Amino acid sequence: MQDPTADNSIGNVTGSNSVNVFLGLGLSWFPAAVYWEFNGEDFEVDAGSLGPSVAVFCGCALACIALLLVRRWVVGAELGGPVFFARVSSAFLVSLWIMYIVLSVIIEESA
Repeated sequence: MQDPTADNSIGNVTGSNSVNVFLGLGLSWFPAAVYWEFNGEDFEVDAGSLGPSVAVFCGCALACIALLLVRRWVVGAELGGPVFFARVSSAFLVSLWIMYIVLSVIIEESA
């Protein structure tokens, strides 16, 4: 709150996402595994191809890192700063998120 550039929030977001992924995956798969174990069957999930989705994610991640670097050099802070740059950056990051979801769905359905 007292950091004028809000740079510490990057660490908070990274930690929060890690916890969400590990708990989200673990808590959702655990009941299914227990259910199938009690019914005497194996809990098997067909493996899909993650390659294209990972490639899209890596592209979006590089674009995000590029944005943070540009903001550091132009605005002087990765997050926060003037309202205009904050809103443009927010819109760009949301568009990356939407693009990742749409491309991942299109790639999965075409495979």
